[in-house]
Amino acid sequence: MALTRIERDGEIAILTIDNPPVNALSQALRQELWDAVATLDADPSVAAVVLTCAGRTFIAGADVTEFGKPPQPPHLPDLVDRIEGAARPWVAAIHGSALGGGFEIAMGCRFRVAARAASVGLPEVTLGVVPGASGTVRTPRLAGLRAAVTMVTTGKPVRASAALSMGLVDALADDLVPEAVAFARDALTRPLPAPVSARAIAPVEDSFWTEAEAATRKAARGAEAPLRALACLRRAAEAPFAEAMAFERQTFLDLRGSDQAAALRHVFFAERAALRPARLRDVAPRRVAHVGVIGGGTMGAGIIAACQDAGLAVTLIERDDEALARGLGNLRAILDGSVSRGRLTAEAASARLESLTVGTDYAAIGTCDLVIEAVFEQIEVKRAVFDALGRHARPDAVLATNTSYLDPRAIARGLPRPERFIGLHFFSPANVMRLLEIVPIPETAPDVLATGFDLARRLGKIPVQSGICDGFIGNRILKRTRAEAEALLREGVPIAAVDAAMRAHGMAMGPFEAQDLGGLDIAFLQREGARAAGQDIPETLGDILVRAGRKGQKTGGGWYDYAPGQRRPMPSAAVAALLAPHVAPDPGLAPEAIARRIIDAMAAEGQAILDEGIAASASDIDLVKIHGYGYPRWRGGPMFQKSRINP
Repeated sequence: MALTRIERDGEIAILTIDNPPVNALSQALRQELWDAVATLDADPSVAAVVLTCAGRTFIAGADVTEFGKPPQPPHLPDLVDRIEGAARPWVAAIHGSALGGGFEIAMGCRFRVAARAASVGLPEVTLGVVPGASGTVRTPRLAGLRAAVTMVTTGKPVRASAALSMGLVDALADDLVPEAVAFARDALTRPLPAPVSARAIAPVEDSFWTEAEAATRKAARGAEAPLRALACLRRAAEAPFAEAMAFERQTFLDLRGSDQAAALRHVFFAERAALRPARLRDVAPRRVAHVGVIGGGTMGAGIIAACQDAGLAVTLIERDDEALARGLGNLRAILDGSVSRGRLTAEAASARLESLTVGTDYAAIGTCDLVIEAVFEQIEVKRAVFDALGRHARPDAVLATNTSYLDPRAIARGLPRPERFIGLHFFSPANVMRLLEIVPIPETAPDVLATGFDLARRLGKIPVQSGICDGFIGNRILKRTRAEAEALLREGVPIAAVDAAMRAHGMAMGPFEAQDLGGLDIAFLQREGARAAGQDIPETLGDILVRAGRKGQKTGGGWYDYAPGQRRPMPSAAVAALLAPHVAPDPGLAPEAIARRIIDAMAAEGQAILDEGIAASASDIDLVKIHGYGYPRWRGGPMFQKSRINP
């Protein structure tokens, strides 16, 4: 079956790619495009070619089924050159997303016209490689080096309006193909611009590359591809086009078989599988257009903001007017932050506040399709909420708890129609963090489970189903991680050395720094609650600090000291004195050995979670660590790393 077709609008040929679902650049499609150049060049009645795509998007990149395999001819760089060298000028008509090789194909065209809602990008660094078909060589010739560095080293796409201002596209269109045809016809009345490969790159000052390398290295946090991409861009600026192309291609081939590329491919496929679990493929989710949120604290406000970002109507319920005012203040702070970062206009933020329905009477959630409880992590408080929801929510409304530790079965006990109940564990801040742990109880209906996954997709989150245990997947591994960090400390490894080793591993902060940020008292109170319930919970080093009044940054000291108003951790003589009776002399472990101890502990707990059936796959555990706890994506997750060491 042909993947392309050619139609005519007078002297303009319209070449349409139809390779669903995302018009990926498979070998067969590359061959058809290669042949189409010759066919159209041989037709004297063709004056120009408009390249467009059927379906929901332009070429969205490589064919994922070819990932990790040797590339087959025609190779993409040769195809881009062939399109650029065609006898007739080509115009790329872009809708949806032109990503990776798709955007490189577009840059091979003489012109680019984009739908207003389109985006373009070069996301290759997110898969551990660099653009391999001129992305680092043609992009700076269109947009300049500053814009190219940002685009290529981050992999983030840009919207059509920004692409126009950057010079990446030549025009925006409302009715794409007819306007692209008209653009081509008009372009033929004037001298054609030089092919992109023949254009010059504007020079930059001497300090540019030093500053760009420092910024890229800091943002990459150990990832290799962004720095290699930067090197390709520098070669593009300093060498002839052909030499820069050869350097880019060799860099791409060098990275393709690297450990980091393998890890990032693992994460890519794990994310795809997480969004569309096979077990729910034939289960339709319930309709959700209106969400109720019980509790407007930090977590509740974040959930509201995430739902509003997805275009959902939201109702907030609080226990009294004072709590309601605090909840609105929390939401306003989130919206103000979005305005200051340019994500929202001030008018849009005001509209969201005005559109929010608020109240203290549970009757207000009677029209909601889904209600999410986000109150204090106390079983009695949550049980009281669901008692009220059982009386006021629609019988078919999905009812969800955001608990992070408590047994959802206990929360739902006595709830009418428990088949509509589910755990939806958001991570804080809920409007930013991408992980959503989905925790069904035995009674949860399949369509309710499917609704949880569908909500995650709509909110732009990564869903992972968890069985029921203390802390589910993420916090259970976190507990083990903290215990291992304390074990190292008891063995004499300094606090700062543990944190430094994990930062070197690619984490944004080490385990002790992270506890100081979140507050040591949170886990302490959970342990105290378990002790009060009769559980034998040994005293931790963190307990010693909390009992001494050291709860983290909020009290000016936890594992570290903090100057007033500052977040920079400083070694603490007080902590050293408090813990001295419990700590051995420093054994002098190397940073790699320290990190390995902690990663091995994560993987061991992950394996126990798998063995108990709490998680469905090792890749799900990796997704939890990456999207919920900042594990470096380019390492693939603790389970992936362990499998590479002990296959």
